[in-house]
Amino acid sequence: MMSVNNERAVSVLKQIRQKPGNGVCADCKETDPSWASCSLGIFICLTCSGIHRNIPKLSKVKSLTLARWEDSEIEFMAENGNTAVCAKYEAEVPVYYYRPTQRDCQIVKEQWIRAKYEREEFIAGGGKSLPYEKGSREGLLWKRGRDNGQFLHRKFVLSERDGTLRYFHRLDAKEPKAIIKVDSLNATFQPSKIGNPNGLQLSYLKDYSTRNIFIYHENSKEIVDWFNSIRSLQLRYLQVAFPGASDLELIPKLTRSFLKEGYMEKTGPRHTEEFKKRWFSLDHRRLMYFKDPLDAFAKGEVFIGHRDMGYSVKAGLPAGTHCSGAWQHGITIVTPERSFLLTCETERDQQDWIGHFESLLQRTMSPQEYAMEALFKHKP
Repeated sequence: MMSVNNERAVSVLKQIRQKPGNGVCADCKETDPSWASCSLGIFICLTCSGIHRNIPKLSKVKSLTLARWEDSEIEFMAENGNTAVCAKYEAEVPVYYYRPTQRDCQIVKEQWIRAKYEREEFIAGGGKSLPYEKGSREGLLWKRGRDNGQFLHRKFVLSERDGTLRYFHRLDAKEPKAIIKVDSLNATFQPSKIGNPNGLQLSYLKDYSTRNIFIYHENSKEIVDWFNSIRSLQLRYLQVAFPGASDLELIPKLTRSFLKEGYMEKTGPRHTEEFKKRWFSLDHRRLMYFKDPLDAFAKGEVFIGHRDMGYSVKAGLPAGTHCSGAWQHGITIVTPERSFLLTCETERDQQDWIGHFESLLQRTMSPQEYAMEALFKHKP
């Protein structure tokens, strides 16, 4: 049974949490945080509280409802709070640095928290040289083989001078195995897909097709540093390419998570072929499909433009479509060239995919997206 003192503490903490800024996690912005760091004076979610707890010299973590609170700790929470503390520890976060949301994986959140509070990288006037802004980066990363699926050490080199990421099969190799332009590169953390908590997927265009590379590093900080170094370099190139654009306009063009991924079934162009299970990834207006989530190349891609340009999507399949599989929740995507017929396992998944497609159909296309559409139409 809760004591009178604890009841009072819970009541007071609830009032403090209602102040502006305290209603979301100080680190990932998840709503209704139920934990707090009483040594930093911030309200945090359950996931971030676990990260704070693993850095004991940094944070003393308590549940807002289950722990016993001292009067001095409650006063400290009232005097500080998320807005004031984040203003201090996030005073000079570079615009390219990726700020995690509640949807992001553990290591991205952990390195954000460590960078903020443990390493104090973003405090005003800190004068620290950030590792993401050196203009170049070189090191060994584990890379998944395209054919055998084994992860092997490969040398990677990120260069601002020519705006590329290169990887080499051997340390002493003179010629790179691949040269990737950073302005066409997307990096997204995929721990579940890759089977490693530090797994990072690199996607780029090669010969008009999407090429995927899957990498990881044993050290979480190292792989997150690579990720933010890529974003830093991308921003510098975009600032040169679009001199009139603001940073807010450029940030969405940096590396980003896919809008949605998952399995659907798909039939061929003649619509009489058998529906086959494929892994789909939606990246901006490109819907890519793969035989396996870890395939190096997409089997095909669908560009989803604005509805005024002849693109549409609807639930269901055309009358007479033969669908003998267990997945009966159909989606029809219409493009100026052809229609694509897909099926989902559940109605919920069907509606979620359609919601993402509808959002794209309503969004105004940028000049770069018109150029991408033209590229799709003239693929060899």
